[in-house]
Amino acid sequence: MVKGGIPYPMLSDPAGKVGERYDVYDADAGINIRGQCIIDPDGVIQSIEILNAPVGRNVEELIRQVEAFQYVRESKGKEATPAGWQPGKQTLKPSPDLVCKVCTVWDAD
Repeated sequence: MVKGGIPYPMLSDPAGKVGERYDVYDADAGINIRGQCIIDPDGVIQSIEILNAPVGRNVEELIRQVEAFQYVRESKGKEATPAGWQPGKQTLKPSPDLVCKVCTVWDAD
């Protein structure tokens, strides 16, 4: 669950207007393709995931990504969250010294 809930209403897009803007509207079928966008408070798209209809999405991964983007934003980019990062787990401090050494400094457990 997202702490405090989702602070905005979910929307429906039967005419495909939003889907057209994010390039997920299939005009021939008259539907939006399954997709999700994470947009930061400044209106910048941070992530887009588009899946074909037969493949389900992972809500837990979406929540993890939102939490990771929030964490990085709060650190003002001074910390990075590696793949699979969870709140409270180790982060990385981006620097030229870290290039090609992530596996040696990050404990995945």
